[in-house]
Amino acid sequence: MAVYLDFEEPIKVLVEQIEENKKLQEKGVDTSKIDKEIEKKIHDTRKEIYNKLTAWQRVQVSRHPDRPYTIAYINSISNGTFIELHGDRTVKDDKAMIGGFGSIDGQTVMFIGQQKGINTKMRQYRNFGMPNPEGYRKALRLMKLAEKFNKPVVCLIDTPGAFPGLEAEERGQGEAIARNLLEMSQLEVPIIVIIIGEGASGGALGIGIGDKVLMLENTWYSVISPESCSSILWRSWDFKEIAAEALKLTPNDMLHNKLIDGVIKEPCGGAHVNQEEMFEITKKEILKHLAKLTTIKKDKLVAARIKKFCSMGVYEEA
Repeated sequence: MAVYLDFEEPIKVLVEQIEENKKLQEKGVDTSKIDKEIEKKIHDTRKEIYNKLTAWQRVQVSRHPDRPYTIAYINSISNGTFIELHGDRTVKDDKAMIGGFGSIDGQTVMFIGQQKGINTKMRQYRNFGMPNPEGYRKALRLMKLAEKFNKPVVCLIDTPGAFPGLEAEERGQGEAIARNLLEMSQLEVPIIVIIIGEGASGGALGIGIGDKVLMLENTWYSVISPESCSSILWRSWDFKEIAAEALKLTPNDMLHNKLIDGVIKEPCGGAHVNQEEMFEITKKEILKHLAKLTTIKKDKLVAARIKKFCSMGVYEEA
């Protein structure tokens, strides 16, 4: 059964009308003409709603339970050629972080990303997409493997943050993320980063250093979630909508502030409405950027990446 967000109620009503008409058709009543009108109305209503989403509504869409997750993107983009690799060679295999080699139209790339899980049992298995230190160390191991064989890296970000548990801190969560920032900035192969859902804090940034950093249209990328920001500033989650606006976490805000390199349009109504189209759009974006990045010499690629990230923000030297 399809899930509808609170602001999608007008769409839900129209879809329910079509469902009712199907029952009438089973009884011999021809509703085909009415159904076509309703379907057009659904498309128009969906387009109208999604053209004026608030920051908080985009956060809600990024968490939609029907939205495709990392493994779905990888399997579709690589056309089933994905071979998952496991373990950080130190502690264990973190199920929240996945990675491995796959082929895009004959071109081998290293895919890395967080996986949330498609149901309650799988979300627990994947730790809700929140990696431990060994997850980031596994990601780094795979990036280094890609560098060894001169293969580009594609990172898909979708996480509510790095796991904040005591055991994660004991095993060096902060150091693992910081190490990735250092190593990714100097990796001598092209890196494309795409935020496909939530991009929260250092948990996202731990695999977020790239030559091209892109965001899907209905995603967010910020140092903190709107709920957490609200609870810190107002001691309540009731101001999450205000916090979402203030954080400037939407793709357009991020692009305006020159923190990302582009926004990828989603199908009308979001990626969850037409997953196959979303996969195809994402694949074309990856191939487009790889075609340019693979022609750049290694030293220039690294220098440009470092310069890009060092130019972000405003600061003064004392």
